[in-house]
Amino acid sequence: MNLGIFTAILLFCIFSYFFGQTTAKKLVTNQNLKLKTLPTYYGYFVALWCGIPSLILFAVWSLFEPTIIKTIVVGKVLSASQIEAGLTTNLIYQKILSYSAGNFTGDLTDTIKIGALAYAKITSLAYKAKLASILSLASIGFIYAFNKVSKNNNARNDVENILKWLLFSSSVIAILTTLGIIFSLLFESIKFFSSINIFDFLFGTNWSPQKAFVRDASAITAEEYLEIKDAFGSVPLFAGTAFIALIAMCVAVPIGLFSGIYLAEYASYKSRRTIKPIIEILAGIPTVVYGFFAALTVGPFFREFGESLGLNVSSESALAAGLVMGIMIIPYVSSLSDDVINAVPQSLREGSYAVGATKSETIKKVVFPAALPGIIGSILLAVSRAIGETMIVVMAAGLAANLTINPLESTTTVTTQIVMLLVGDQEFDSPKTQSAFALGLTLFLVTLVLNYIALRVVKKYREKYD
Repeated sequence: MNLGIFTAILLFCIFSYFFGQTTAKKLVTNQNLKLKTLPTYYGYFVALWCGIPSLILFAVWSLFEPTIIKTIVVGKVLSASQIEAGLTTNLIYQKILSYSAGNFTGDLTDTIKIGALAYAKITSLAYKAKLASILSLASIGFIYAFNKVSKNNNARNDVENILKWLLFSSSVIAILTTLGIIFSLLFESIKFFSSINIFDFLFGTNWSPQKAFVRDASAITAEEYLEIKDAFGSVPLFAGTAFIALIAMCVAVPIGLFSGIYLAEYASYKSRRTIKPIIEILAGIPTVVYGFFAALTVGPFFREFGESLGLNVSSESALAAGLVMGIMIIPYVSSLSDDVINAVPQSLREGSYAVGATKSETIKKVVFPAALPGIIGSILLAVSRAIGETMIVVMAAGLAANLTINPLESTTTVTTQIVMLLVGDQEFDSPKTQSAFALGLTLFLVTLVLNYIALRVVKKYREKYD
């Protein structure tokens, strides 16, 4: 149903565009007026006034509609009969939805029948009300825009103002989303640190969250705290994250940077057109496929190869996870480095050649320093990608929180533990679950500090050319 309404809005906008454009042309033909801008902008103006308000109403209505319908349906069910013992309103509502969709296989009760009838009636009424409201709002926008066009307004400036406010709104939404993420991490982390000492978390070397089975974090006794206070040491997790990311960067940075330099400075047009898309294919492969490759191919290969040399290599080693992760990150460094190097002015290269420098000397002394800020940015993006990767380390590096610098042993990362802590039905008032938010917040702060340091380095060493 929502697809039909969205299609109706889209068709109305297309009609409005051509109608506004035609109306503007008629002003020239019938009234001998000189348009203040091109007819196309009048079409854009009418279409925007029809589409934007109706789409906003459509989005807001679709966001709150399920909750409102659920409240009304459950209210009608409660007023019609008593809820069976042991059933919650959520469970009853899910059964009503299943029965309405024809997928219900349990015991059919009068409560479910009454709820299904109420759901069908309210859903139909909501659809009609939504469609009428959206079309009415679109019609009001159409009439307003048509009156403005009839008066030969400066549609170009009006369209640009509308787009400016759209861009501003998008920026505000992005900022609010970021703040929402931060506060959601912060509030849960505060609950965690109210029960677990922050220094035990940051500097502890033992990670065993399965010891924490306390359901109410505010009611932890002294004995319970002594039992679990040493179970949330995050040092092995962050050490494993940094170690695997380091291995990945040792693979991705040299190969990606050298391939970027080759594509930008040495490769012919035909070679570049063939090689670059092939490299960028690596970025489009799902990470779970890399995880399968690491777990089924790379990990066993290193284990068998190590055994042939008399080494004890774990099947889920940090080396296998880091190597595969580095292969996955190569396109980020390669493509961005290639683009940055190509952006260096050709006049700098020609000036270097004019004083007798060779191609390699020009790259080392002129092109690379000029492209250094962008290259650092590409490496920073790759580091962030490596730190935040989950599927590869879940499948290839293991789940054991080992504090080690031996690449042949298994280890784990922060993102892996966050996944493991939040899998399945969890109670969010337990230190075990809240520790996932503390890990997320700490990882966020670490990456924020790294980004700040990188920006300062780029600003200090940026080359400026006239």
